[in-house]
Amino acid sequence: MQNDRRPLSDRLKAFPRLGLANLPTPLEPMKRLTAHLGGPRLWVKREDATGLGFGGNKLRKLDYVLHEALASGADTIVSGGVVQSNSQRQVAAVAAKLGLACHLAVYHGRLEAPTPEYTTSGNAFLNRLFGAHLHDVPWTGDRNAAIRTLVGDLQEKGRKPYFVPYGVSNALGAVAYATTIAEIEPQAALQGFSPAAIVHCTGSAGTQAGLVAGAAVAMPNTRVVGIDIDAEPARVRADVVAFAREASGLLDVPFDEASVEVVAGHAGLPTVSRTRPPSRRSGLPAASRRFRSIRSIPARGSPA
Repeated sequence: MQNDRRPLSDRLKAFPRLGLANLPTPLEPMKRLTAHLGGPRLWVKREDATGLGFGGNKLRKLDYVLHEALASGADTIVSGGVVQSNSQRQVAAVAAKLGLACHLAVYHGRLEAPTPEYTTSGNAFLNRLFGAHLHDVPWTGDRNAAIRTLVGDLQEKGRKPYFVPYGVSNALGAVAYATTIAEIEPQAALQGFSPAAIVHCTGSAGTQAGLVAGAAVAMPNTRVVGIDIDAEPARVRADVVAFAREASGLLDVPFDEASVEVVAGHAGLPTVSRTRPPSRRSGLPAASRRFRSIRSIPARGSPA
């Protein structure tokens, strides 16, 4: 591996994609928010601009994971998430695009519904609009158990279901998300800078695992800092380590467990008062905990 100097983009060519996502996504400066915070200089990777089903970062993973599904002859996609899950919405949209049946395990009890409309509006409404079959299940702490049960039930009925894990997070999903690094590195270079850190939300762990695996070869001097949104930092970090190690093996790149940084203390539902400052200074419906946490990221090597 030490003598393998192939760029990340070449390594990724071994993994076919469907072309569902509009890539590359833009990398844009956030000048007004930077000024409001008094630094650091902020840029945003517009993963909301991936296209299908109102976009989102999970489309980047689904682009690769569902290539495998179609190659296996699947006729049904099975996944799951909480009621307003962006991941479920993107899975449902892609299934509709591909002409596949979609079954979703909708977890109740993990989050308290903030309004009576919570279970029927937003992504929950869009899932139905895209034709997904919704299965209400209780939250038990095992995010993939109910999804696997659905897969088994559908197999017994003669269907050919394909299991898409919670958050589209597995080794292949992480490899898919390494493509983000393959985009950021040349985009940043073209605009005359090298990111000191990439800060993002981390929960199901596949996104951070892909960023870590990709950065190891393409951006080794850039920190990848995950902001735990599940209030489970130990579990999140363990999952990131597992997925990143496996994805690194698939990409044939080195993996250093010490490079996995997960910052705790920012989990919880965003409120209008918290999201208003970043949104009004960027034009984006920002996830506030990412921007609030930028100021409190510990120095490398400090306890998270």
